[in-house]
Amino acid sequence: MTVLRDATDARARVEELHALRAEVVRGPSDAATEAQHAKGKLTARERIALLLDEGSFHEVEPLRRHRAQGFGLEAKKPHTDGVITGWGTVHGRTVFTYAHDFRIFGGALGEAHAQKIHKIMDMAIAAGAPLVSLNDGAGARIQEGVTALAGYGGIFQRNTRASGVIPQISVMLGPCAGGAAYSPALTDFVFMVRETSQMFITGPDVVQAVTGEKISQNGLGGADVHSGVSGVAHFAYDDEQSCIEEVRYLLSMLPQNNREMPPATPAEDPVVRRNDSLLDLVPADGNRPYDMRKVIEEVVDHGEYLEIHERWATNVIIALARIDGHVVGIVANQPQSLAGVLDINASEKAARFVQMCDAFNIPLITLLDVPGFLPGVDQEHDGIIRHGAKLLYAYCNATVPRIQLILRKAYGGAYIVMDSRSIGADLSYAWPTNEIAVMGAEGAANVIFRRDINAAEDAEAMRAQKIKEYKTELMHPYYAAERGLVDDVIDPAETREVLAAALAMLRTKHADLPSRKHGNPPM
Repeated sequence: MTVLRDATDARARVEELHALRAEVVRGPSDAATEAQHAKGKLTARERIALLLDEGSFHEVEPLRRHRAQGFGLEAKKPHTDGVITGWGTVHGRTVFTYAHDFRIFGGALGEAHAQKIHKIMDMAIAAGAPLVSLNDGAGARIQEGVTALAGYGGIFQRNTRASGVIPQISVMLGPCAGGAAYSPALTDFVFMVRETSQMFITGPDVVQAVTGEKISQNGLGGADVHSGVSGVAHFAYDDEQSCIEEVRYLLSMLPQNNREMPPATPAEDPVVRRNDSLLDLVPADGNRPYDMRKVIEEVVDHGEYLEIHERWATNVIIALARIDGHVVGIVANQPQSLAGVLDINASEKAARFVQMCDAFNIPLITLLDVPGFLPGVDQEHDGIIRHGAKLLYAYCNATVPRIQLILRKAYGGAYIVMDSRSIGADLSYAWPTNEIAVMGAEGAANVIFRRDINAAEDAEAMRAQKIKEYKTELMHPYYAAERGLVDDVIDPAETREVLAAALAMLRTKHADLPSRKHGNPPM
C-alpha cells in the first residue's frame, strides 16, 4: 500500500493505519490462501481463531519486516515476516501463541521471524502463562544463513528455560524438518495432524541417498509414526479443527504455571458414588485380562479423561482426569496389552508424565496390576535397567500428592517402581484381590522348593502343594497391610470415595527437595 508519510491530518493517518492492518490480516495474496486451503490446511490466523476465545487475540509486532539483503530478499519484505505472535484467552485464561504463516517464505525462520518468537516466549515466561506454538514451516531460511540457525538456538534455550515453569504445547500442522524438530521435542505436549504434518531430522531424499531406503514423508515422520512408533507425538488427529479443540481441552486441565494449582470445576459427580461395577470389570483371576480404561472411567468424574500417548507403549496408560472436580494424573498398567508389564517404552512414557504432573502441581494416582518388567535379551541390551530407573527417579523426586492403588498383581521391582510406599507414596490402598510378592507363586515355589519338588514321587502334586503354601503364607491380600506397606484394603465399590477423601486431605501437602542445583537422573 502507499504510505502517506507527509500527511498532517490525524484522521488520514488513522485511515492509513487501518488500511495497513487490513492488508496485514489479508496476507500476501488470495492465491496463496487458496493454495494453503487446497492442501487441506488452514491459514495461521484461522488456526489462532480456533485456538483462542473469540475476539481475545492481541497481536504483537504485526508490522515487523526482515532487514536481510541478498538473494532477492531485499525486494520482498512482507509484514509479519511469516510468523504471527500474540496472546489471547482460552476458557477465559491467558495463553500466548505463535503461528507460522506458510504463505510467507513457506513459514521459514529468519532473523526477524525468530526475534518475534523469542519475544513472545519471553512474555509468556514473564507473565506465567502457557505457550502454544502452531507449527507449519519449512525450517531455517537458507538465504539468511547462520543468523537463521542462531534464531533456532534462541528458541531452544527458551524452551528449556520455560520447561516446568509454564505449560508448552506444540501443534504440528505442516512440515517440521531438521533442527526445527527439536523445539517440539523440548515441549510438554506434541499434537499432530494426519497427512499434513511431518517431523524428521533428515528427509526421505537424504535417507535414500545415505541408506538406500525409499520412504514417503508420512512414512518417515507422519502423525501415526510419531504417535504410535517413536513416541515423539502425544496426540494425532484427522483434521486441524479437532486437533486444536483438543488443545483447548488440554489447557483446561493445566495450571497457568508452576506456582498455581490446576483449575478446579464444580463437583457435580458425587464423590460417594459407589463403584459396584468394578467387582465385575476386574476378574479376581490374575491371569485374565481386562480393560483398565473401564476402571478409570468408573472412578473419575463423569467417566471423562484425556488419555495421553494413547497409541504408544499401550501396556501403560497415562491420563488427566478429575476427581471431585480437581485435576489428577493417572498412571495405570493395562492388562490388555502385554499383560500390563513394564518395558522400556512404558517406563519412559510414564516417567515423563510423572515429571510433568509434578512440575505443574497435579496429584498422581497410580493403579497397579503389573506382573513385572518385560524379560528378554532385547530389553536388557537396549537398557531396561536405565530406562526403568527413569520412572523410579521420577516418582522418588515427585513432591505432589501420590496415591497408589493395587488392584491385582504387584510383583517384583515393578511393584516398587510403580510408586510403592517404600519410595514415597503418601498413601497405598489395595483391593482384596491384590497379590504383592517378589514374583508369581509358581515361579517362587519353583525356586524356594526346588529340592522338595525334585525329590517328590509326584513332582507336579508337590509343586501344586508348595504353590498353594506360598500363596497362603506370603501372597494373601492382607500380608502387606499387616506390615504397614499398604494403608488399607478397601472395598472396590468404595474406590472413588476413598480416593476423593485422600486427595482432599493431601491438597495442602508441602514437601521440600534437598538443596541442590539439580539431580542427575538416568537419561
